[in-house]
Order: sequence, then C-alpha cells, then structure tokens
Amino acid sequence: MRSEEPVPLHEEFIYCCGAATHVLKCGPWKDLSKDESKNLPRLLFMIIPGNPGLAGYYRTFIQALYCGLNQQYPVWVVSHAGHCKPPSGMEMIEDTDIKELEDVFGLNGQVEHKLNFLKKNVSKNIKLVLIAHSIGCYITLEMMKRASELQVLRSVLLFPTIERMAQSPQGKLMTPLLCKLRYVLYMPVYLLSFLPEGVKASLVRFALRGMKSCDESSITTSVNLFSVDCIANILYMASQEMMKVVERDSTTIKQNLKKLIFYYGIGDSWCPQHYYDEIKMDFPDGDIRLCEKGLRHAFVLDASKEMASMIADWLQDDLTKL
Repeated sequence: MRSEEPVPLHEEFIYCCGAATHVLKCGPWKDLSKDESKNLPRLLFMIIPGNPGLAGYYRTFIQALYCGLNQQYPVWVVSHAGHCKPPSGMEMIEDTDIKELEDVFGLNGQVEHKLNFLKKNVSKNIKLVLIAHSIGCYITLEMMKRASELQVLRSVLLFPTIERMAQSPQGKLMTPLLCKLRYVLYMPVYLLSFLPEGVKASLVRFALRGMKSCDESSITTSVNLFSVDCIANILYMASQEMMKVVERDSTTIKQNLKKLIFYYGIGDSWCPQHYYDEIKMDFPDGDIRLCEKGLRHAFVLDASKEMASMIADWLQDDLTKL
C-alpha cells in the first residue's frame, strides 16, 4: 500500500447505555448493524481499551492494524463509557428519564456497555476478533463469559490485568491513592482545566518527555485528561479494578482457551512476570507469550505500529481459514 493514500477513518460520538462514548472506525464500513447489506465484512476487529479508555490513544494502532490486514476488515475502537470529553452540545450522560444501566461508569457497567454496543451496532452474523489491552482483557473475558452467543474467532489479550491487581507492584502503590485519596486529585485537575489547549499539550509533552518517539495522537488525546468529568470516571473505574480484579477467571479461560492469545510484558508492574509463569503452568496448551521486544505496558504511547504488525502476523492462519 502506498503510504500517501489516507487510511479511511470515521469518528463518532454516541450515547451507549446512556453514557457518552467515542468510536473510531477504520475502513469504509460505517454501519455493520444491517443484516441485509450484501457488502458486510465477515469479520470485525474490535479494540477494548485499557484505562484511561480513550479511543484516541488507539488511533495509530487501528490504522496500522487495518493496513497490516490488507484493508480487508474493519477495525473499530470503542472508548469506555464516560472516559471521552464529549463535543460541545453533548452531555456526559444522556438526558432521559430512563436509566439504562446502574453504575455505567463502574467496571461491571463497562462490560455491559461493550455488549450493548455490539448488540446495537454489529450484526450477529459478523465474526469478531477482540483485541484487548490491560483492564480491557478482564472486560473481554467477562464479555465471553456473559455472552457465549458472540461469534468470537479470537481474543488477543495484551498486557492482561486479569488478576490480583491490587497486589501487583503498581497496584500496591496506586490502591491507597485510588480508593482513599482520589477526590483530592479533582481540585488540581479542575484548576488545570482552565488553561489554554496549547499549554495543556505542552504539559503533556513535558510529562512524556522521557520517550524517544511519543505518538502525536497520544499527546492530543491526553489533553482530555484535564477534564474533571473524565478524570472522575477514569479514577472511579480504576478504584473498582483494585477491589474487583482479584482472582483469575480460570473457568472462562479454560472454556475459551483455543480462542485466546495472551501477551505478557517483561518488567510490567501491573502484571508481573510471575503472573505469566503461573498462567503458563496452569494452561500449558494455551497460546501464552512473553514480550521479547521490551514493549511497555502502555504500548500505545510509542509502539502502536510494532504491536499492530505482530498481531497481524499472529492471526494470518486464522484469516486464511475464513
């Protein structure tokens, strides 16, 4: 593919389960809900983000993956409920009397939010490849458990935080902050939210200055984090992660083992290497890999293209059998 051809990217802000949701769609397919369309693809690649669950962090990743798949399949990323700053004129929560879902911004709510999105926006005849990152891996396993009717061809779980989050090195550090002190963080964010956009972008650049090649879309996306509403929802979900992601769901993993690919990091302080050693021991037949490239947990900041290229390689066999 010639690099000067722009990759078709469609962006929309919708309400899903009553919460503002940002969707990025790569490829010419914008609507996959109509069964009668002759041109429906057989497969949708859907990205389930980590936390912060902002779709913009995955912009480069979905474009690279779409190209790596020879532009044959749509690649979509759906933000977590309430993690995006809605455009002007749109509220964070839909103004209706009907409450679609109790606690949509919590961890359980985010699982239901993704299932609801698929139900409303994707024909049930389309097979799915779910690519999940960090807490998105927990959400994906929950989706597969709760909706066994989903036609999941593969789930790729990247840097999976699916167990003992509060006991991980990063969890030990963050749990007291997230569970007891998160309200203290709202005031500085509120004050910073009044800064001009250019100054916010400069602050983000300064925070990420240690990286050799930071993805430009990560910088523009991170400016969302100066919104109190977004930060409140992000930290609230994170506090629930620390309390609820305790035991690995080995039953669901066992039932779906043939569909799962796990990819663990070396030196990942959210899922340390002994978590990898243990799951590898419990599931010797599973496709469970350890990163040899030194990619960071937040790979979207600087290694989106590399990760996309690896995933396209891993799935070659599955795609040829379609």
